[in-house]
Amino acid sequence: MALTNTIITSWKLQEIVAHSSNVSSLVLGKASGRLLATGGEDCRVNIWAVSKPNCIMSLTGHTSPVECIQFNSSEERVVAGSQSGSLRLWDLEAAKILRTLMGHKASVCSLDFHPMGEYLASGSVDSNIKLWDVRRKGCVFRYKGHTQAVRCLAFSPDGKWLASASDDSTVKLWDLIAGKMITEFTSHTSAVNVVQFHPNEYLLASGSADRTVKLWDLEKFNMIGSSECETGVVRSILFNPDGSCLYSGSENTLRVYGWEPDRCFDVVHVGWGKVSDLAISNNQMIAVSYSQNNVSWYVVDLNRVKKSGSVIQGLIQDKPIPAPTSALGSTLRRNYERPTTSCTGQEMKQSSEADRRSPEGERRSPSSEDEKEDKESSAEITNPEDYKEIFQPRSAISRTPPKRTEPFAAPLEHSFSESVLEKPGPAVKIVTPVIDRAGQLKGPITSSTPVQRVEPTVIAAAPHPVAVVTTSVTSPSRPVVTTTKPKPSTGIILSTRNEPIGLNAGDFLSHARNAKASVMGDEEALAQIRKGHDTMCVMLTSRYKNLDTVRSVWASGDVKTSLDSAVSMNDLSIVVDVLNIINLKPSLWKLDLCTSILTQIEELLQSKYESYVQTGCISLKLILKRFWPLISDTLTAPPSVGVDITREERHQKCKACYKQLKNLSNVVKNRAEQVGRHGSTFKELQLLMAPLYY
Repeated sequence: MALTNTIITSWKLQEIVAHSSNVSSLVLGKASGRLLATGGEDCRVNIWAVSKPNCIMSLTGHTSPVECIQFNSSEERVVAGSQSGSLRLWDLEAAKILRTLMGHKASVCSLDFHPMGEYLASGSVDSNIKLWDVRRKGCVFRYKGHTQAVRCLAFSPDGKWLASASDDSTVKLWDLIAGKMITEFTSHTSAVNVVQFHPNEYLLASGSADRTVKLWDLEKFNMIGSSECETGVVRSILFNPDGSCLYSGSENTLRVYGWEPDRCFDVVHVGWGKVSDLAISNNQMIAVSYSQNNVSWYVVDLNRVKKSGSVIQGLIQDKPIPAPTSALGSTLRRNYERPTTSCTGQEMKQSSEADRRSPEGERRSPSSEDEKEDKESSAEITNPEDYKEIFQPRSAISRTPPKRTEPFAAPLEHSFSESVLEKPGPAVKIVTPVIDRAGQLKGPITSSTPVQRVEPTVIAAAPHPVAVVTTSVTSPSRPVVTTTKPKPSTGIILSTRNEPIGLNAGDFLSHARNAKASVMGDEEALAQIRKGHDTMCVMLTSRYKNLDTVRSVWASGDVKTSLDSAVSMNDLSIVVDVLNIINLKPSLWKLDLCTSILTQIEELLQSKYESYVQTGCISLKLILKRFWPLISDTLTAPPSVGVDITREERHQKCKACYKQLKNLSNVVKNRAEQVGRHGSTFKELQLLMAPLYY
């Protein structure tokens, strides 16, 4: 096979099995881009070095799934929030638990460390934001204002402001010194997933489920830029270190944006699925995503990505449009003034002593209960050699300039990769390059004897799909190589899969060597491939006709009739397709739609297809957000004098919606008992439906 020498722009670096159950959260260390923390439904936090196959450290103590994680700026500490509302903070250098913080009433879904001090902020599904003083082990302030889950938190580079993004479609800016909200940005039309401050200027960027990225001027408090709708939900954003452009990560796509004027410099298609976090190291973008219990690393070579010029309204222009931004992003806009001292010297607004000692348990004096919780937490070092190399003692002094970070080597495009299984021998030689926390490449550690690997299973990354190879070394003289493939232990059919449903790859493979030899002929192989093809064609043709019928009704502008026609077809896939369109524009929702669709939503929530469940949850969330106040006010209002036909019709619709919502609440309550991201989503819905019982 001929090989080409073309270097590709993006590639998959590695895939690993990170936890014994589903992965629920992960984060990259932004300082080095070489450290990763993963949280799972197994209630553990695992620490990894990028491109290394084995877990460095496993942190225990949480008793419910870990929903979010964050490193501090020096990557010496990591904090994790759980589904139960508790936070645990570990010192990675000392390999011990530092603090256990309690106070949130629901799942913690966002975290951030203050850039210059011993403070951290947490946001929860209960819509509250809490500021914690790590030294005093207590909550010093609570910020209220959001009406739904707080999905992302970010401190400004100077440590004076805090930005929060929420499912209520708003971005809020808080003044830490004054202890109050400065402003609120409301231009997004769906949940805001991520916010980030510009590294130098008074700018804030936000990415949303409405598929747009928006930029906000923090001097005039107005929007200065907005992207056109991307192909999917914006899940991660990151400013270039020099502030010259903004990277946006959505499903399988990386976009590079400029502002003033708005323009898209480049679009890179990367097969990372639903990307979860981005970091930049040595002019390479490191990205991570997860599916089930697997975590994948991806690399994008930024030297091959366009970061200047302009693409405006889809027209590519050869000559860059003059813009007020220079290469370093310096403009007339104000820059952050970073204090030389830590924030311990700043007079940060704090709650009164009475508030801090409230029954919610936010501020508690050290007690036997706290000590017990800390004792139950542990930091298990699973790879001592890598741990010593990466987490250097604080007293260590470097007497020579550190080495420059080595970039990850790009594979050749269309390169051919084979899995070579070595013959059993007296020993297996393992050569592992060690990368420290600052991203510096150390000398390789060479071992001539097998190393017992307990966890995890390693999935070798390659440009083309290859078999999953797990190497289990049982004795120094006889390594055993087996091929396995992890299978999901869930009854739900996931929305993203690595193989088609109902297709057995074994049907196309030859039998074992000791079995009776049989060769599949061409006709037999073609018959096997065509099996079920006619049925699939009939199904897709029927679905196309049904969608075409709905589209023709939709063209008349009657959304209610379109949805009713979709429901009458008794095909949930058609209902899901229509709902996915309506959910993108919440203003299309009317009370009439609610009465028609709530029964269908009950079926969607109990479906075995993950995509159906997700669509049902989004629709139910929109209905509760937009119409529950109207339903509640209408049903509790005193009867009117005289005959009001419009009011009577509205009362009947609200009564029908209330009855259907009561039925749905039982389904939501049962599903909320599950663990993982599905259970977390249903817990959010359960909180939104709590007023039904008042």
